Amino acid sequence: MKRLLTIALLTSVTAAVLLAAPGVAVAPKTYQVTGPVLTLTNDMIAVQKGTDRWEIGRDAATKVTGDLKTGVKVMVEYRMTATTITVQQPPAPKTKAAPPAKKGD
Repeated sequence: MKRLLTIALLTSVTAAVLLAAPGVAVAPKTYQVTGPVLTLTNDMIAVQKGTDRWEIGRDAATKVTGDLKTGVKVMVEYRMTATTITVQQPPAPKTKAAPPAKKGD
């Protein structure tokens, strides 16, 4: 009886793990950029990093801690997410030209 209960428990645990596995998605890697804010809108923040200007999109779900305004130094964490993917067709193979026909002797 005890053995049957153990087998049932192990089967239940295994089934739960296997059913939960597809629902676990790996989030894209998080990156960060630090520097003064150059431009700020409701859907974009531009940050100066060295000599580069970094423009990063933002929306209502973007969490902001502190008084965000132009000129303040910020640290922005972001993820890269594809918006479109276009598969490029490989170039057609080049055909060799037939050698010129020889003229009669």
